Amino acid sequence: MQKRMGEAVARVARKVNDTVENKTDSLDLANCKLMTFPVGIYKAMRTVTEGIHCISLANNELKSITSRFVTTFNQLRELNLAGNYLHRLPEEVTSLLHLQTINLSRNRFRHFPEPLATITTLETIDLEENEITEVPAEMLASMTSLRSLNLRENPVSPEARLLVRPLVPFDLLLSPEKPIPKA
Repeated sequence: MQKRMGEAVARVARKVNDTVENKTDSLDLANCKLMTFPVGIYKAMRTVTEGIHCISLANNELKSITSRFVTTFNQLRELNLAGNYLHRLPEEVTSLLHLQTINLSRNRFRHFPEPLATITTLETIDLEENEITEVPAEMLASMTSLRSLNLRENPVSPEARLLVRPLVPFDLLLSPEKPIPKA
């Protein structure tokens, strides 16, 4: 087990070093078995954080994202957090003034993450395969840049489905309603 952990740490370090050395605009830490965002990365990347526009932390074991993460990488345009154990976002996510795409699919959200509604640049939100039942229709309708909201594989209530459709001027992706079994 210790050997596997060492390999995982080395893989993360290599990816961070590649980003810093090549001054790329993205950091891909997907599939690294991260339970938290490593604090050491902040120091290692301090010279390039302003240039990071895309981060993938997909398919890890994250239970939360810290406010420090959000405020450090405040130039993000794309954030992929799919396949984790997230159930909420920090309020500081509203400071991501350039964010265009966020992928929160395959997490544990029970409610639509309302701080996202204040990000005026947001074009795509993917919340597929969560546990969301209610959708803040009026809040979503005010998101002028939003082009697509994916809520497939969520138990969105029939009432919410009826309310949302006429209000939203973007592509709303929902799974077909399952027929109610007859008794």
